Amino acid sequence: MVASYFIAYFWIPRFVKTKKYILAVLVFCGVIYLIGVVSRILVVHVGEPIIRIPPFEQESIQEIFTDYRWLLAKYIPNILLNSLVFVAVKYYFEDEREKSKKLSLSKEKTEIELKTLKAQLNPHFLFNTLNNIYSLSIDNSPKTSESIGKLSEILDHVLYRCNTKFVTLSSEIELLKNYISLEKLRYDDRLQVSFTTAVENDTEIPPLILLSLVENAFKHGAGEDSGSPKITIHISNKDDEFEFHISNTVSADEELKGKQSIGLSNIRKQLALIYKNNYSLDIHPTENDFTVVLKINQN
Repeated sequence: MVASYFIAYFWIPRFVKTKKYILAVLVFCGVIYLIGVVSRILVVHVGEPIIRIPPFEQESIQEIFTDYRWLLAKYIPNILLNSLVFVAVKYYFEDEREKSKKLSLSKEKTEIELKTLKAQLNPHFLFNTLNNIYSLSIDNSPKTSESIGKLSEILDHVLYRCNTKFVTLSSEIELLKNYISLEKLRYDDRLQVSFTTAVENDTEIPPLILLSLVENAFKHGAGEDSGSPKITIHISNKDDEFEFHISNTVSADEELKGKQSIGLSNIRKQLALIYKNNYSLDIHPTENDFTVVLKINQN
């Protein structure tokens, strides 16, 4: 036990981990030899008098101390073997605890980052929507009350149903429909929105990802295009392959493409935290439209 505690709690931390290798060898050999001497002394001068019948001869302490061959052959190997088992078990459990701790810290870090990214998206969406309702109220539009009702449904989803890492695809589709209905109230017939789905089975996806992409299309597509803006959305989910395709017309201003790419950076970060390399987010800007294709391998 003395040798085990010496190796595990003194020798390794003080000499091995600090890379004092020469001193480590000298200290190890010296201490282990002394422990072997003490073990032999306890056997000869404490243990044997109890079980042996006198008279009998005993080695002196000096003889025990200088009889290195006997110590190296009989005592020190047993001491090292038992110590090795103790140290191996100790460091195995310590390693497991360290792995568990790192995993827990990594999970907490990921959750914090995801919450931070969501917090950056939600106020942005709310600010834009309130601006829309404000514009309608100034014109005393009869669509104001309808807008407030749609906003209430959206906020209920965002605030109370998006507190988990994943939500059902069907609930996100319903959220998009409400959002599109709310946004279309701002525009006349010049805005064309096509929203189609081909979902064979309901699945789970990160909340608000799709909403952010749709919001981006409305903000930089319909909101900046003074002509006849068009937004096309298609969602498919088949054989563990989820795909979200959204395209919007853009004005002739080239700067809009850069703005939209910057707006997608948070979405890309959130997807990377959750899916690692099991997703793709492709951006295809042209002179006339801006297309984003999100694919997720959910297998």
